[in-house]
Order: sequence, then C-alpha cells, then structure tokens
Amino acid sequence: MNDFQINSIRDLKRDGKSFYWASFFLPRKYKLKAGKLYSICRFFDDVADNDSEDKSIFLIKSVEEIKNDKKNIINIFLNQNNINLLIFEDLIHGLINDQKIVKIKNKNELITYCYKVAGTVGLMMSKIIGVENNKANSCAIDLGIAMQLTNIARDVYEDAHMHRIYLPADWIPGITLPILRSQNTAEPEQEEIISNAIHKIIDLSEKFYLNGFSGLNYIPYRTRLGIFIAANIYRGISIKIKKYEKQYLRKRIYLNSFEKFLITIRSIFKFMFISFINYKYKEIRQPLQNENL
Repeated sequence: MNDFQINSIRDLKRDGKSFYWASFFLPRKYKLKAGKLYSICRFFDDVADNDSEDKSIFLIKSVEEIKNDKKNIINIFLNQNNINLLIFEDLIHGLINDQKIVKIKNKNELITYCYKVAGTVGLMMSKIIGVENNKANSCAIDLGIAMQLTNIARDVYEDAHMHRIYLPADWIPGITLPILRSQNTAEPEQEEIISNAIHKIIDLSEKFYLNGFSGLNYIPYRTRLGIFIAANIYRGISIKIKKYEKQYLRKRIYLNSFEKFLITIRSIFKFMFISFINYKYKEIRQPLQNENL
C-alpha cells in the first residue's frame, strides 16, 4: 500500500453517492474529513471484495504497517482525528472475515459482523465530526450497524455470488447458496423464506436507526443535519425494498435523485422539530470491547 493516497472527495463522489449527497450539508472542513475517512475505508473494502484471491495476509500486514510507521498516511490521519487504532483494527478484522465463505449463523453473529465493518466506521465518523462525549459512542456504532443492515438487505443476490450469506442461517432454513445465486425464481416457499428474512433484516435495522438518532444531541449542531440526512437516505433504501413485499430482488435497489431530494426535504422539516422527538437509546445488543475508546 506504498502508493495509497487519500482522496478527500473523489472516492466519495464516485462510490458513496448517498453520503456524497448528504455531505453538501456538512461544513467544508468536516466534508473533507469525512471524504478522507471514506477514501481509506473504500480502499480496504475494495481490496477485500474485488479479487477472488484471499487478501487476509495483505490486510494483516497493512494494519501492522499502519501501527508501526508513525509517518504512514493513515496513521497520521487517525492520530490527527483522535481515532484509536484498535477501532480501525476491528474494521480490518471484519474484512478479513469476508475472505472466506461467509455463513452467518444467527442474529448475534450478524450484529457482531456489522459492528466490525460498519459500526467502527460510525464510531470513527463521530470523532471526525466533532463529537466529544463518549456517551455518543453506542449511538454512532448503532447507526453504522443500521446502515450495514440496509446494505445486507439490498445486496443478498450480489453477496451470494461472492460466496457470502449474511442472512442468519436460522432465519432461512433450507436455503442454500445455489438457491440464493440462481437467476431464476425459486420455489414460492423458498422465495417467501428469503423475502421474510430480508424484511427481518430491515425491521432490525429500524431499531438500530432509532438508537443512532438518539445520539443526535451529542453531535455538534453544525454537523448534525448532514448526518441526519445521510441516515435517512440510507433508511430510504430499506423502505423502498419493503415496497416489493414478498419478492426476492435480484437487482440492487437505488434511490434516484428525486427520491433523495424528497427524503432530504422531509429530513430538513423533521430536523426543525427534532428537539420535540423523544428518541431513546435501547439496549438491543451486547456491549463491545472497544466501544468506549
């Protein structure tokens, strides 16, 4: 990774369209920082996803290089933003888990995975946008988990083609990788099992979104709206998937610009009255080892 360069906006604009849209509601200073974090995470995510070869050794060596080299560009970025390296390590460990055939066993294993690959990002993002109170950590993690659950609900077919099943095994009895990878419609009973599991993922994500929103008051006001809009746009993908009811979608669901615009307007209106909405954090997962770093 000697030639790796952090791109503050380019990667966000190219690959993170929902976040890029919401970034227009962040002050430039925080937009650039968020873009840099996205660029770092995108690089390692692409390494983990874009090659059939096992990249575990590369990922492990990369973490060691970042830890041991104070002049490493990622080490510098993490230190400048008061991000503990252990959080970043958790992210890489999640990507390493993806280097083998993935079969999530149950809900707890699913939540642990979502923490590693996305809750960590939420926690790092909270540092970048100026959150100082550690009470916000759980909320930031849960918002990241919520967004990853949306990703999982959206990408079941694509993930199956990468030999990954994130739908918990005890939610999809009798459903195998070939069934999920098939381009043809499965048996009606199988389609119903898969679609029910996807809806359970979305229902679970809703609980995590609400936990994430309970931490909005910890976010400095100047960056609060941007985060709220980003979360609601991602949440909108889940809502759109639910409209297809009992179908197992074999195409990725996107929000078009008009849909994002409507969600943005609704979010702004809701944000004006957010102090009257009683979001309360609920314990819906086990505490994490690095949650309060």
